[in-house]
Amino acid sequence: MAALNEELLEYQQVDGEYRKLEQELSASEEYKKYAQAKKFLKAAMDKLESQEARAAELRSAKEGLAARCEEMAKSIGEYSDLEEMVAEGGGDISFYKKNALALADRLRAVKGDLGKLMGEIESILAEYNKLKEQVRSMQKQYNEYADKFKKLRDSRAAEADAIMGRLGKIAKEIPAPILEKYKQKRKERIFPVVVPLQNGCCMCGMDFPLAIQGKLAGGDVIECENCRRFVYKK
Repeated sequence: MAALNEELLEYQQVDGEYRKLEQELSASEEYKKYAQAKKFLKAAMDKLESQEARAAELRSAKEGLAARCEEMAKSIGEYSDLEEMVAEGGGDISFYKKNALALADRLRAVKGDLGKLMGEIESILAEYNKLKEQVRSMQKQYNEYADKFKKLRDSRAAEADAIMGRLGKIAKEIPAPILEKYKQKRKERIFPVVVPLQNGCCMCGMDFPLAIQGKLAGGDVIECENCRRFVYKK
């Protein structure tokens, strides 16, 4: 274990070169435009799906209200000749008028609800069409810059492969469990992964007891409980 931290440090140094390459690529205009379009399209697809579901709900509600309006209109039509109804069935004409007026009020209320529903449907349709237009525009940007970014990345592929080759050679000298932990930390955007003990502390400020520091004196590394970096002693 005495040389373990040296191998890790060498691996990290070369890995830092690869990280720098990654950062340069991600800082490029090609990548930024590509990532922007990709992020927009993902969010837009989710929103379009939500709008389509809402539109289906509104169409169903619209059909229900329209059917109720038709039924009420037919019912009101039955009161078109009140005198004849009274003559045939008897009863007080005021009673029939009251029922007819109540139906008319309910019909107006339902028509009002239907009007609001139609307004919401039109609003969603307008928003949907606007978003679809934006999607078409962003799709063009995505295709254009995905191609440009691929060409940029390909232009530095030889450089990246050379670095990866060096990393592969160094990795053979590092125990698999340690290397796996290192790679996992890199995926979690922890860098540097391996840091020196400074005044009894990790670079994050975590204080190490003397007993733990004693283990580092033998060339071993320990994992910081706070930031999860590997700590060694110079």
